[in-house]
Amino acid sequence: MDLPKPEASESQDSDSFQMQVSQGNPLFLPQTLQDLLGRDTVQVELIPEKKGLFLKHVEYEVSSQRFESSVYRRYNDFVVFHEILLKKFPYRMVPELPPKRMLGADREFIESRRRALKRFINLVARHPFFWDDVALKIFLAFSGSDIQNKLQECIQGVGDEFMTCKFATRAKDFLPTDIQSQFATSRELIRNIFNSFYKLRDRAERLASRSVDNATDLLVFGKELSALGSDTTPLPSWAGLHNSTWGTLKQALRGLSVEFALLADKAAQQGKQEENNVVEKLNLFLDLLQSYKDLCERHEKGVLHKHQRALHKYSLMKKQMMSATIQNKEPESMEQLESRIVEQENAILTMELRNYFSLYCLHQETQLIHIYLPLTSHILGSFVNSQIQGHKEMSQVWNELKPKLSCLFVGSSSMPTPPLSPQQSNLN
Repeated sequence: MDLPKPEASESQDSDSFQMQVSQGNPLFLPQTLQDLLGRDTVQVELIPEKKGLFLKHVEYEVSSQRFESSVYRRYNDFVVFHEILLKKFPYRMVPELPPKRMLGADREFIESRRRALKRFINLVARHPFFWDDVALKIFLAFSGSDIQNKLQECIQGVGDEFMTCKFATRAKDFLPTDIQSQFATSRELIRNIFNSFYKLRDRAERLASRSVDNATDLLVFGKELSALGSDTTPLPSWAGLHNSTWGTLKQALRGLSVEFALLADKAAQQGKQEENNVVEKLNLFLDLLQSYKDLCERHEKGVLHKHQRALHKYSLMKKQMMSATIQNKEPESMEQLESRIVEQENAILTMELRNYFSLYCLHQETQLIHIYLPLTSHILGSFVNSQIQGHKEMSQVWNELKPKLSCLFVGSSSMPTPPLSPQQSNLN
């Protein structure tokens, strides 16, 4: 049974939009963010390095919650899988892979690449048009040793999505009449969102880095206080009546390293939370936005460019036909030219259909971006929670530390030193 086609109007109100969605118009995606996030959760963890003949090989344990599977994958396995996705789904958002760094890959790079591979596979596993694809199931669940050959086998004799989608040749019927202007507007909006999120990610990374640096400084600060309290240099006679003061101070200082180590641990935990819960979520969304930008470029430089070239070639052939008719060329050469023109017309028709199908997919991928947009609230919530929890825990340690400092403000006559005046407090 044919699905309903949208009205050919410049704009559609929300009631019409909801009606089309409810009636099953394939152009519109019914999923919510919770639907996407709940589809699967894939973990990517490093496993011990294996030494090859010349180089060490980094392997990953890839575990899928959906398939209840755990398999080993190399970076090159991800590369083959990525290439297959681009072949099967050239008009969809396929996230980028992190770069392959052959030599000099330090731990920081390896960890950064692991995180990027985890983001990649989770975005793919949660994509509505990828999650039922056989290639994804093979990558996440096939435990054989020849994973790359297995992946290659699944695309043999199978065309891309245009060849397999039952709506491909009718894509134009479902598109709004102003699809080109909508595409331009959406592309500009996504570009602006990407730029803003890129800056947010940069600041979030700096905040997480400062928390780690703060942890290091607190630890060193505590160690220096402890070293000062452990100093064994004998007191000179010049100290006079204040000999006991230095001894009391040293005893107090020696115990402070424990509290400062705890403060350092709390600061490090906050930095880790900011990295995992804020920076990584921002990176996930940036990877998605980047894949949309890449898709737009593929549309313009790929099918749209080929379509324009085919039209230009067709125009030249028609001119050649007119010239041959005027010059009364031989029937045989005319037939060959007519045959080429018919072939070119068929090629143009196919390219036009592909162009509309590409726009059809872009329309859906734009919806997918907006389905992911509420992730912003999750990111901000994680950011706020990490700040509240981190400062609360550190504040508790500072408050516990304060009474232990009381002896540092006691003079030789055991009289409490009065609090500093505002002028004295601001000497720095």
